[in-house]
Amino acid sequence: MDRLIFDSEHILFRDTVRHFMLTNVAPHAERWRRDGMVDRAVYRQAGEAGLLCLWAQADVGGAGIADLRFDQIIIEENIRHGETGFYIHLHSNLVAPYIDRLGSPTLRARLMPGIVAGDTILAIAMTEPGGGSDLRAVQTRAIRDGDGWRLSGTKTYISNGILSDAIVVVARCRDLPGEPIGLFLVERDMAGLSRGKPLKKMGLASQDTAEIMLDDVHVPADNLLGDPTAGFGTLMRFLGTERLIAAIASIAAAQVALDLTLDFVRHRRAFGQAIGQFQHNRFRLAALRAQIDAVQAMVDQLVLRANAGSLEGGDAASAKLLASEVESQMVDLGVQLHGGAGYMDEYRISRLYTDARISRIFAGSNEIMLEIIARGMDLDTRS
Repeated sequence: MDRLIFDSEHILFRDTVRHFMLTNVAPHAERWRRDGMVDRAVYRQAGEAGLLCLWAQADVGGAGIADLRFDQIIIEENIRHGETGFYIHLHSNLVAPYIDRLGSPTLRARLMPGIVAGDTILAIAMTEPGGGSDLRAVQTRAIRDGDGWRLSGTKTYISNGILSDAIVVVARCRDLPGEPIGLFLVERDMAGLSRGKPLKKMGLASQDTAEIMLDDVHVPADNLLGDPTAGFGTLMRFLGTERLIAAIASIAAAQVALDLTLDFVRHRRAFGQAIGQFQHNRFRLAALRAQIDAVQAMVDQLVLRANAGSLEGGDAASAKLLASEVESQMVDLGVQLHGGAGYMDEYRISRLYTDARISRIFAGSNEIMLEIIARGMDLDTRS
């Protein structure tokens, strides 16, 4: 299906991004998967190519391009031609906006140039061992200490947990009325910050995921992000974009899995014909082709809504739900139609399968997405 949201400048940009991914990412992907993390250098290379935080203003080294379609292209080309564990979207689209929009002018001026250049790698620490998708269950505590704060607690499943130089930490302000959630920026050299070993995962082998421990970490007042009493509301606003980004990645992976599978079933033969010619296989692929096109159209429209500043949280939750579900269906069928080859990691469909399983969990589990969608349907109205 032709996609109608891109202009000529986006098409030219896609060519540039594809070249970057084929030149600077793809040749190292297998080694990164063995090492359990990407090289720091790839973030600097992405910064030099102008691919980090395109939306950032010129005063911090950005291009000032507040058009999510360009970031969408980066995500799509990274999944198709780069390496899924290179979390460029986490750095640029999920974490950096907290610092740019909520940080003090001093903090922004100090950190954003390095973030845009790829010298300062970012992470966000929300999830805790006992909390999962429930942000209201956060136990990490922040206590006022003079003109700053003291943070203590444990965060888990933190993407970029090892490489990160600056981490947005979600903590409960224990000495404020109601113990509200606040957002704090913890930096690599702060005493009391420690990291566990990279966690071994089912998929996303090159994405460094780790546990982070905060033992009475002193965070200066300037590293407070926004109002310490309004952190939960801020997270809810930012999570809409995060879920749309997750949907962009999921539907891009589904497209790649479909293309790989179509190529395989056109050439693999059984019982005297290509396996793609069997009616059962053709119909299953056709049904997923239709679903992928429908979800892609939805995601593309929500990207335009995000550009217009009118993205609704419920719509983002719907996109994340549908995109991750169709991704899971497509990679599963892809493995099945590859047969024994699909179970071998030398075939990319195998890695797409294991990478995809987290999609229904992160950015809020799909059960949480259903709850968000249901809340917008006035089902609890009493007559």
